[in-house]
Amino acid sequence: MAIDFVIDERASVGHVHLKVSELERSIAFYREVLGFELQAQLGGDAAFLSAGGYHHHVGLNTWQSRGGSPPPAGATGLFHVAFLYPSRRALARAVRRVLESRVALAGASDHGASEAVYLADPDGNGIELYRDLPREDWPREPDGNPILYTHPLDLEALLAEAD
Repeated sequence: MAIDFVIDERASVGHVHLKVSELERSIAFYREVLGFELQAQLGGDAAFLSAGGYHHHVGLNTWQSRGGSPPPAGATGLFHVAFLYPSRRALARAVRRVLESRVALAGASDHGASEAVYLADPDGNGIELYRDLPREDWPREPDGNPILYTHPLDLEALLAEAD
């Protein structure tokens, strides 16, 4: 099948909307651990949080999930949501906050073009906190395509940049 349509290169992911089991617990996690700001709340059913006053980057709702459990292993669904940080220092400061909040990390990886740290929210939704390296520093194939891999990230070196 020939591809005759390519998405505009300026398109981006505007927000993610997650089903959660306990709204207040989730609001607390996204505010207190990740630092998002609450923009609006619809009673005990939904909340909208953002960085920098945007209408919302993260939507949380209990419309179909109040009191529910995470999806079982082997089920389809969201693998993780990724939050892009503007610099290595900003990423380091966010990771330090996660660790100070006693949230366990699920991993930390150097992907060649990016550095990423993985964790989960209280409902088991996967979260990636990452920063991209400048495009000119990405490892590339001879044809120019980026080389992506998964190597361990030196977490101590990252955290040293938090101050």
